[in-house]
Amino acid sequence: MDKSLLVSNPFALMMNPEDVILAMHHSDRLSRLSRRICKPLDKPLLPKAGPEVDAFDHEVDDAVEVDDGAGVPDET
Repeated sequence: MDKSLLVSNPFALMMNPEDVILAMHHSDRLSRLSRRICKPLDKPLLPKAGPEVDAFDHEVDDAVEVDDGAGVPDET
């Protein structure tokens, strides 16, 4: 694939993905990158909240919302 075409039109990469994959496998710069496998869903990031916080959350979730008309423009 012509590299000048890729510089002028990066969307040309979508037309020939095999060349892109081949270039990725032969890239010295990519092979020098440090690699690490991240599994963010394995462990929770935040500690579990206590029962008081859970009770408050349920209270707020179950509360009836009152429409006070805020944010509604006057029709005058």
